[in-house]
Amino acid sequence: MKTRKIEIMDTTLRDGEQTSGVSFSISEKLTITQLLLEELKVDRVEIASARVSQGEFQAVEAVTKWAKENGFIDAIEVLSFVDNGVSIDWMLKSGVKVQNLLTKGSLNHLTHQLKKTPEQHFAEIAWVIDSAQSHGIATNVYLEDWSNGMRNSKEYVLQYLEFLSKQPVKRIMLPDTLGVLTPPEAFEYVSLLKTTYPQIHFDFHAHNDYDLATANVLEAVKAGIDGLHLTVNGMGERAGNAPLASVVAVINDFLPHIDIALKESSIYKVSKLVEAFSGVRIPSNKPIVGEYVFTQTAGIHADGDNKNNLYFNDLLPERFGRKRKYALGKTSGKANIEKNLQELGLKLNDEDLKKVTQRVIELGDKKETVTKEDLPYIISDVLDSSMYEEKVKLESYVLTHSKGLRPSTTLSICIDGKVYEEHAQGDGQFDAFMNALTKVYTRKGLRLPKLIDYTVRIAPGSNSDALCETIITWETDDNKTFKTRGLDSDQTVCAIKATQKMLNII
Repeated sequence: MKTRKIEIMDTTLRDGEQTSGVSFSISEKLTITQLLLEELKVDRVEIASARVSQGEFQAVEAVTKWAKENGFIDAIEVLSFVDNGVSIDWMLKSGVKVQNLLTKGSLNHLTHQLKKTPEQHFAEIAWVIDSAQSHGIATNVYLEDWSNGMRNSKEYVLQYLEFLSKQPVKRIMLPDTLGVLTPPEAFEYVSLLKTTYPQIHFDFHAHNDYDLATANVLEAVKAGIDGLHLTVNGMGERAGNAPLASVVAVINDFLPHIDIALKESSIYKVSKLVEAFSGVRIPSNKPIVGEYVFTQTAGIHADGDNKNNLYFNDLLPERFGRKRKYALGKTSGKANIEKNLQELGLKLNDEDLKKVTQRVIELGDKKETVTKEDLPYIISDVLDSSMYEEKVKLESYVLTHSKGLRPSTTLSICIDGKVYEEHAQGDGQFDAFMNALTKVYTRKGLRLPKLIDYTVRIAPGSNSDALCETIITWETDDNKTFKTRGLDSDQTVCAIKATQKMLNII
């Protein structure tokens, strides 16, 4: 039974935008805000920093206009500064009603960056809070570098909190600004503050420099924290912030008495949209949202899944709007193949299944990527079955490319048991190959489909010897289109393999 509600504040659009090279447009900020509040159901959204730029002002203006019309204006927050009211003027013009005031949470920052005494800093903060209140703006307060403050100047932090406890602030926000906390410290520090000031609403804002952000959040929740700051995909400065997807899963699975309102099934959708808008790719092994995290590769795992779900944990992909997959490659077993065949509506007997499994393993050893969609072709290549009989087979071909001479191809192709040979030239090796192939089919009184699109790609970060993939789109005489793909370390051979698949399809 849920006993304690925790607020979730998403800061993807503010702290997340501080990821190197990221800048969201006005329409992107508005779209992400709408998804976070309406689809994902976060409690609050920090959308920008005050005074940054004219573009930022216009984005905030667009978001606040929508928020006012849809009842979300109190959930829209902006980072502001102790700057004699400049931030407040900016917020009044842009329509924001909640400021997250950035102040110094460690004596080290206060002394060396601002070069002020605590009393001077507190007086300026009191003026800003009072001014904001007089203009109808609510105030939350960030204690920048709070974690180091607790380590090295605890007396200052407690002095500051004593001052803030008497101010009209809604929330006090505790950032591990440099990502230096350990989980025991997160628990100890939050426990101390919640015990000392039980009436204050405290937020915890974790950074991930030591890859401890999620663990620190877990301990802060156990210690009684009232709110959490998270970002989609863990975006943020340096190593980023606590990732929303991981934190939500951890709380839901390990702290059943904690109530968070987020809709788990929308996490992946929002994650992919933020990936597209930000240009920051999600690592394929990132928990919950990574491409491969719900993919079983080892055959023994797929076999275990068939036998009472032996390799399942509570992170079921359906919770997050995803689906479990079974990879095909050199570690595949029969169970992996069977899982993929089931999705295609195909079933093989044990002997045929062994043959197909062996071929998939061979392709995996050659670095070739095998997909579920390739299985029917692999079956036709492997099995001596009339259902998947390969009627067209390239017996041999020679490709030539010499300086000063047009590229040429000589090929030998077997169609329905009869062998044809042809030679042709072209503007490139593949063009020459297609010209030779066209001669063969013209002799048979047949027309080949028209090639209307040709795409080649290799995996990011690969070298010149990498396996490449060619996808060719063909159009038939009756204007129907279909695609075939080829895989090889040679680009032209890729295209030829894709073409051979086309010949068997037609």
